Amino acid sequence: METLSRHAKIQTSETFLLSAILALSGGFQDAYTYNVRNGVFSNAQTGNVVLMSQHLMEGNWMRALHYLFPVLAFAFGVLVAERIGHTYKNARKIHWRQIVVLIEILILLAVGFMPQKFNMAATMLVSFACAMQVQTFRKVNGYGYASTMCIGNLRSGTESLSVYIREHQKGALRKALHYYGIILIFAVGAGAGGICSMQIGVHAICLNSHAMRIRGILYCTFD
Repeated sequence: METLSRHAKIQTSETFLLSAILALSGGFQDAYTYNVRNGVFSNAQTGNVVLMSQHLMEGNWMRALHYLFPVLAFAFGVLVAERIGHTYKNARKIHWRQIVVLIEILILLAVGFMPQKFNMAATMLVSFACAMQVQTFRKVNGYGYASTMCIGNLRSGTESLSVYIREHQKGALRKALHYYGIILIFAVGAGAGGICSMQIGVHAICLNSHAMRIRGILYCTFD
C-alpha cells in the first residue's frame, strides 16, 4: 500500500523516462565541452576545480581561468533556476520547469552556432544550462538523484544494493536499479556526445537541444 501511495504521488518531472532523457543529455553535454571546447567540463565541476587548482599552483593563471569561469557559471545557473522556481511556482498558464527547459533549449541552440574562438563563453553557457537542469529536476520516481553527474547516484545506488543484500528488501533493489540505470544512460549519452562532437564539431550540441525539446514535449503532454 505504501508503494502504491508513493507511485501515485510521482510527478511527471520525476518519471524514469524523463529522467533518462535528462541523464542522456547531461552526459552528452560534458563530452561535448570536453572534446570541442578546450577540454573543460560543463557538468563535472569537481574536475574543473582540480584542474584550476593545478594550473594556479603552476602559475598558469590564464589557463586556470578557463576552469574557474564554468564553475561560476554553474553556480549562477543554480541561482537563476531557484529564482525562477520561486517566482513562477504558482503560475497557472505554464509550469516553472517548462520555463527552465525552454531556456536550456535556446542556450544549447545558440552554443551550437558559436565558433571555437568563443569556446570560453560557450562552455560557460553550457555549464549554466546544466546547473539549471540539475537544480530543477532532482528526483526520479521519488528518489533524489543528479542528472548531470554520477558520484552521488553511484553512492546512493550502492548503498541501496547493500541494504538489499543484507535485508532482502525489494524496494531497496528497485531503488538501486534506478540509480544504476541513470548512470548507464549518462554513460551512453557521454559516449554519443564524444563521437558526435568529434564527427560534427561545435554543431553537435544542437542534437542535444533536440533531446531537450523531446523532453519538453513529454513534460507538456503528461504533466
